[in-house]
Order: sequence, then C-alpha cells, then structure tokens
Amino acid sequence: MNLNERNYRVYNKITLIGNLGADPEIKQTGAGSNYAILSLATNRVVKGEKDTEWHKVVVWGKQAENASKYLAKG
Repeated sequence: MNLNERNYRVYNKITLIGNLGADPEIKQTGAGSNYAILSLATNRVVKGEKDTEWHKVVVWGKQAENASKYLAKG
C-alpha cells in the first residue's frame, strides 16, 4: 500500500489567547447538532504598534453549550 492509498487524518492544534468581541452565538444544524460561533480578538505588537487580529472560532456539541453558558464578551 503506497502513501496515497492510506486514509490519513490530519489534526492541527492552535492555542489562541484573547478577548471575545461578542457573546457566543449558539445555533443548530438541520440535523439538530448544536454549535457556537465565537469572535475572538488577539493582540500583538508589531514595530511598536499594537495590532489586533480577529478570529472566527466554531465549537460543536457540549463545548458549544458550555461556551454559551460560561463565556461572555470581554
């Protein structure tokens, strides 16, 4: 079996530390699965100037329920 015939799953892990720009928005798929959309701001300093980058984060299932329950803007 060559490399192209194998079924691989690739997982990437990213740790973002920042502030929520809004309260989590919880939604439901047509199949009934819960998910939450988070707007996360991270800050860094580039050449002495503060730079803010916004990230759209989606969490599913129990994590989505916990995000809507425990997380708030700020």
